[in-house]
This record gives sequence, C-alpha cells and structure tokens, in this order.
Amino acid sequence: MAFTRAGAMQYLTRAHERGRLGHAYLISGPPGSGKHGLASDLSGLVTGTTASDVFAAQPPGVYLAEPESKSRRIVIDQVRALEHALQMRASGGHRKVAIVAEADRLQPQAANAFLKTLEEPPNDSLLLLLSSMPEVLPDTILSRCIAVPLAAEEKAEPSAEEKELVELLGAVVTPEAKGVQVAYRMARRFQRLLSQIRETIQEENAAALKREQVRYKQTTDGAWLDEREDYFKALSESQYVRQRARLVEILFLWWSDVLRAKTGGARRELPSASDQTSLLAQKLSTPDILRRIRRLEEMRDHLGRNIQEALAVEVAFLSVFTF
Repeated sequence: MAFTRAGAMQYLTRAHERGRLGHAYLISGPPGSGKHGLASDLSGLVTGTTASDVFAAQPPGVYLAEPESKSRRIVIDQVRALEHALQMRASGGHRKVAIVAEADRLQPQAANAFLKTLEEPPNDSLLLLLSSMPEVLPDTILSRCIAVPLAAEEKAEPSAEEKELVELLGAVVTPEAKGVQVAYRMARRFQRLLSQIRETIQEENAAALKREQVRYKQTTDGAWLDEREDYFKALSESQYVRQRARLVEILFLWWSDVLRAKTGGARRELPSASDQTSLLAQKLSTPDILRRIRRLEEMRDHLGRNIQEALAVEVAFLSVFTF
C-alpha cells in the first residue's frame, strides 16, 4: 500500500525514535508524489540539519548523486564520490545520508558499484534511493532496500490535449499499427497538439495585453506598454514549455505502465489505458521497452537544451513508435 508523504514521514520518524531505522530505503512514486521532499525531511531528521531543502543547500553530512552528464545517467565516478564521502566520520553523533536521485538512471557499472555499498554500508550511514520507475532497477538492489512507495497527489483534470494524446497512444497497439509510418504519424499528431497549445496560450496572452493597452494607453507612457508586451511574450513561452513538459510526461507515464505490465507491477499511472499498455507489453521484450524509454529521455534532454523541437520529436518518435 502506498503512503502519503506525511504518512511515510510518520512511519520513518517512529522507526528513527525506536532506533530501528534501516540502512537503505527505496522511495518510489510518480512525479509529484513528494519523493524529494520526503528524502529532504528524513535527511534533516537524522543529520540534525535545519536546511528546509537539502537538495539545494547540501548541508554537511548529506551527499547527493543525480544525473548530470549529457547522457542523463549517474556514472560510476559519482558513486565512488558518494562512497568516499560516507567513509567520513559523522559529526555530533548524527548519521550520514547519501541520496541517489533518479536511481533508475544508474549506469550498469555504477549500479554494480553501489550494490557493494548496499551490501556493506559504512557505519552511521543512511542510503536513500529515489525513483519514479523502480521496476528498472536490478533485483539485487531492490532486495537490499526497504520499499517506501508514495501515492500520487490529487491531479488536476487533464487538458483536452492530454486526453487526446492518451487516445493517440492507444492507437499504436492496433494490429495495423506497424512500420515506420506509425512513428511518422504519431510525430505529426504530437507536434499538432503542441501547436494547438502554443496557439491557445498566445491568443489568451495577446487578449490580456490588448486589454491592458486599451485600459492604460491614455495614462501610461509607451515604454511601460513595451515592457508589458515583452512580459507577455516571455509568459507565453514559459507557459508553453510547462505544458509541453506535461505532454512529454504523459509519454513517460504510458511507457512506464507498459514496463509495469511487462514486469508484473500492479500500479498504473494511466488506468484508462491499462488494456492497451498491457497488450503492448505482451508484444515487446523488457530490453526493448527500456530502450524506448531511454529514447524518450534523450528527447526530453534535447528539448531542455533548445534543440529544434520538430527534429527532436521526429528522431525520438522514429525509435519509440516503430514496431
């Protein structure tokens, strides 16, 4: 059964007070479930730090590894740095904490190295692994961690574009959905959804700017109105990037459900599409599913680095949706 973030913290606090806190926990859950917040709260409890966000402050006694390389993977050098830090003596009788964020992004060599730390944890250490896709982690790591699954927070009603994307994804499991044309068709439709989102945002902000121009034209100098025009342009881009990220997240949720169906996991992030994701899981191998998820991760990274959007989408979709 999944915890709320508050419920998980109560459970872990009681274990700490009784001296029964384990040496390694796997905190899992969908995006927005509070994994980072829980890890930050627990780190503060066992290290005595007053930092409200250990990810930002990185106070003494708290050590972090997260994807940083161009490949968005956690490499073996980062694991070795964690191991070295954990050998240091803890101050004030507190514990040392190592947090591995997005643990499913561990490179195979890094995962093997971290396994040795799990098997022989340094004295007074606490290891926290965070993951939205724990199914990707090796069984050897999973079996050495206490699982703390977090429930999804209440979600807002999905947008029309999000609903349409889920329907489009369902179409890829039909018998006739074969070949590269499926991938090209999915890429075009995904880009059309993005265009609809951008146009809607621009229209709404253009209307807001026009209302301000009408209202303040006679009482404000032109420089201020020019600044407001720049503001609405920046706002439009920010809103678009945020909504685009949500559509990309739907793609990840879909393929995560395919992976869970393949590995026997019960949870579904998109329960309305469970029949389709289960059917697709029957057709693909686990390595093939993981390969497609990695291509999505590369696309997300490319979009974050402002690589041409249409090119990034088309290249990724050719790998992700060619069956």
